[in-house]
Amino acid sequence: MSFIPSSIRLVSDTKLVEFHGPADITKEDTEAIVNAANSALVGGGGVDGAIHRAGGSSLLEECGQYVAKHGRLAPGNAMITGGGRLPAKHVIHTVGPVYHGGHDREPEVLASCYRESIRVAEDHGIRSLAFPSISTGAYGYPVADAAKIAVAAVLDSLTNAKHVKTVRFVLFDTSSLNAYMDAAQTAASGRTEYQIEPVHSVGGSRT
Repeated sequence: MSFIPSSIRLVSDTKLVEFHGPADITKEDTEAIVNAANSALVGGGGVDGAIHRAGGSSLLEECGQYVAKHGRLAPGNAMITGGGRLPAKHVIHTVGPVYHGGHDREPEVLASCYRESIRVAEDHGIRSLAFPSISTGAYGYPVADAAKIAVAAVLDSLTNAKHVKTVRFVLFDTSSLNAYMDAAQTAASGRTEYQIEPVHSVGGSRT
């Protein structure tokens, strides 16, 4: 029986960063999943719409309450709701930047999405969360560039995280998975605390 390398993971003494794909984030059983939301928090297309459909009306109700009290969620910021009908207990909503060539603070805002999501998770004692590839759909951010920013921001944020131990990137397609794995290998090469481990599959399941 042959085992085929299908992904990698980054492992330190206390933290684990995984890369899954092609995969559906609405099926993830991490304590929280992250939603690539819009500023109005009203649901939409892509990951945002899928999470709202799977989670049910309670997500939209909680989002509406937040906007009524605090106003629209600014790009780079994050807030939390319950998970509704999702396997995850919580959804952390964050607003990514629309890509305009990378000259309008898009890298900084995108990095902030990941940092703020982990900060919110920390504030709520969440131990595991799953991220999609933020801003690489309708918002047009090039996947390879976004992956580098995402992985670096997550590794930086995990350095001082007390509660969050596991972060999983859940990628929609194989090309996105490959981009994130490339970014992970580059990022880990400069961080001695992380080891790169292959994740093998047999018959379609990872081991």
